[in-house]
Amino acid sequence: MKTLEEIKKIREEKRAELDLRVNLEANTVEKHILVCRGTGCTSSKSEDIIQNFRKIIEEKNIQNVRVIQTGCFGLCAKGPIVIIRPEDVFYSMVTPADCEEIINTHIIEGKLVERLLCKDVDGRMVQRLDDLGFYKKQKRIALKNCGRINPENIDEYIAFDGYKALEKVLFSMSQDDVIETITASGLRGRGGAGFPTGKKWLFTKMAQGDQKYVVCNADEGDPGAFMDRSILEGDPHSVIEAMMIAGYAIGANKGYIYVRAEYPIAVQRFGKAIEQAREYGILGENIWNTNFSFDVEIRLGAGAFVCGEETALLESIEGRSGRPRLKPPFPANVGLWQKPTLINNVETYANVTKIILNGAEWYSSIGTETSKGTKVFALGGNVVNTGLVEVPMGTTLREIIYDIGGGIPNGREFKAAQTGGPSGGCIPAEYLDIAIDYESLASIGSMMGSGGLIVMDDTKCMVNLAKFYLGFTVDESCGKCTPCRIGTKRMLELLEKITAGDGEEEDLQKLADLCENIRNASVCGLGQTAPNPVISTMKYFMDEYKEHVIDKKCRTGECKALADIHIDPEKCRGCGLCKRNCPVGAISGEIKQPHVIDKEKCIKCGTCLAKCPFKAIS
Repeated sequence: MKTLEEIKKIREEKRAELDLRVNLEANTVEKHILVCRGTGCTSSKSEDIIQNFRKIIEEKNIQNVRVIQTGCFGLCAKGPIVIIRPEDVFYSMVTPADCEEIINTHIIEGKLVERLLCKDVDGRMVQRLDDLGFYKKQKRIALKNCGRINPENIDEYIAFDGYKALEKVLFSMSQDDVIETITASGLRGRGGAGFPTGKKWLFTKMAQGDQKYVVCNADEGDPGAFMDRSILEGDPHSVIEAMMIAGYAIGANKGYIYVRAEYPIAVQRFGKAIEQAREYGILGENIWNTNFSFDVEIRLGAGAFVCGEETALLESIEGRSGRPRLKPPFPANVGLWQKPTLINNVETYANVTKIILNGAEWYSSIGTETSKGTKVFALGGNVVNTGLVEVPMGTTLREIIYDIGGGIPNGREFKAAQTGGPSGGCIPAEYLDIAIDYESLASIGSMMGSGGLIVMDDTKCMVNLAKFYLGFTVDESCGKCTPCRIGTKRMLELLEKITAGDGEEEDLQKLADLCENIRNASVCGLGQTAPNPVISTMKYFMDEYKEHVIDKKCRTGECKALADIHIDPEKCRGCGLCKRNCPVGAISGEIKQPHVIDKEKCIKCGTCLAKCPFKAIS
């Protein structure tokens, strides 16, 4: 148990000790070796890297060097990542075998291990993190502590103003003050719908009830999305502190976080953060001798996508099958165990403490007129720099893909970007310069969603893409309402028919009609948005649908039944890449001579299409 004065002392002393993490001019002889221990880098043996560093340092009896595990640095394409502070040297794609060289060359001799420096997209070998193009247009608010602190050490969180916002709220702000600050900041829900956060808090505060609850939705189920997971892995205390502030504002003393069990590192770290906060007396009864009490519990989900819908999530927490409730009433009035309940997602909460400490005006100065602050995206697909990106609202899609993401690999052309996962829509090349905010995306038939951003090059078939997302939705439908349960299956059957080469022109009208009916008649957001990938691809890529139906052709070769892959002898340079990568040896030809495909051997896998740097294969 720590008193408030002891917490303040930890903050002061620990911040001085950790100054080198943020101050490149820090007056210290100490060095910190920061190693990413997010899920991505952990899967590439970053835990072994940490152990090797510590073993070598101990064997060599090296003083003033500490090895620290951190959350995600963001640039997942270059992982495992090691950063050495205070000099801020960025080493990429490090292996456990590289530890000895880094210690001997960098730590002992004071020289760079040049072969491990990060290669930027322009070919330059970059020494410092801030010099990488990936980071230059980012602004980290929700991700501020990820990659800076050890997420399993509460003292490090406290050192960087952790629980200072809670202190400010408890001792100098009323409930209305807190809600007014969040409202004035313009923060909107980052889970997808973009509902004003302050308004949701106000509704829950005004609701009548002898017990109220705060819930954190960490059921991140979009394919390719890992924003919330990374925050929980890299900065779990920020979510706990924000949930406490929300509890104070609405009059709740109990919080639940609902997180899928497939996130073991996030679950373990958040659980440890709860234990530490309880040990310090930050969670519990009469916190810091005030009349405010609050505690948090974890509830594990089994990976049902529909449980990302707030009422299905509540049903699951209560021990029932995760199926959406009819609304109204809304959770603010009738939520968990029929009590008023506030539900926000992880990223929304991750902004709260910064708004309280820096003020509503500071936050509202970032972003656009109607979409304030920043947005975290999981950038994936056909882009050079895959990873976690946080940018001010209003940043264009082109800036994210080309300036931050480094562009499309292998000389291919940008074709589309999918935002919002299975609930979102495709953005074609003509809208590359659109500002990423709630209203702009909605105006072209897409949506912000939770933050998945999948980039596709010109080798991707948009009909096949729509089929993929419909297949996901069909599998994840809870089955409660007929439009979603049956309608999405009928849509999927039509798409399967079309991609198999059996489509008829009338099938396109049937698809359009089903989209409209399902969107208007489904009970919850999953069903209402399930047709979006089909609606947007039919809107912007109808020529591909017609090719599949009328010409019985798939221009990319992804729909194997419709593929007719050939090499243009005028464009082929004879580089041999297609031949070397063909899994069945169907391509022949001499170096610097046009190659040919044996149609009998070809399995239409599309590997050659993706590998050809000269676009000679179509």
